[in-house]
Amino acid sequence: MTPQYNDALVSTAWLAAHLTDPDLRILDCTWHHVSTHLDGRTQYRGRHLPGSVHFDIDHIADKTNPLPHMLPKPTEFADKVGLLGIGSGDRIVVYDRMCGGAAAARVWWMFRSFGHDNVAMLDGGYGKWTKEELPTEMTAVRPDPRKFTATFTPSLVRTLTQMKTTVTGGAEQLIDARGPAKFDGTQADVFPYKKLGHMPNAVNISWGDLIHPETGALLPPDELQSRFRRAGISLQRPIVTTCASGLTSCVVALALYILGHRDVAVYDGSWAEWGLLDDGPAQATPVISMVAV
Repeated sequence: MTPQYNDALVSTAWLAAHLTDPDLRILDCTWHHVSTHLDGRTQYRGRHLPGSVHFDIDHIADKTNPLPHMLPKPTEFADKVGLLGIGSGDRIVVYDRMCGGAAAARVWWMFRSFGHDNVAMLDGGYGKWTKEELPTEMTAVRPDPRKFTATFTPSLVRTLTQMKTTVTGGAEQLIDARGPAKFDGTQADVFPYKKLGHMPNAVNISWGDLIHPETGALLPPDELQSRFRRAGISLQRPIVTTCASGLTSCVVALALYILGHRDVAVYDGSWAEWGLLDDGPAQATPVISMVAV
């Protein structure tokens, strides 16, 4: 069977067969928290997919906001993306080196939040690509600037003010993508906080439970659907995802997109913002805890 281009995911086989397509742009979105002592840009310079350029979520961000990698203004996003050689008519494939592709999923969501839906994530990312001995290169790509137009899509983003309504209103289902220990407050977060636990009425679906442990790819749709169903999530009702800083929540949003729920919103500030509030309620025991099978 000829591998197909999915509007949210592409296979390694598909991308390998389309590397030279003139309208294709590939973004290496590798990112690491400072505590890991790793650097995504340095890893990109070491090896990357042919023709890819590095997308730094801490650079293409609102630098006036002290919270980590918050969405920039549309004009700033457009300018910086254009300097990466991306035009409004291009189709984009994003990947990173993290098993499950959390940073890449964040960039996938960023493009959609700025009105560009022609973007997909490489399923399995750099790890699956290299395990299959597909080509990589060392030379950094320096693309010619292109014109990119960004139009903000507010329905895909939730602010702090909106989240204060979400946790009490009940109109939207809230999924917390962090691991169970951070969700129930028994493990400290990597970002500054005043409290631990989770937002009221949140359901814990750890993003790692949606990833195949060996390939790093998303689970098949039927298995994804089973996990959401067991957690009590209805695909017919509005959903908001949250996590530590707006990365892994995008993996959950992407999984829901594949299942047909294409208007999932992401709380951009996530626990990095909520955990610093003096008046933001938190629960230290899980409402529902997902168990991987």
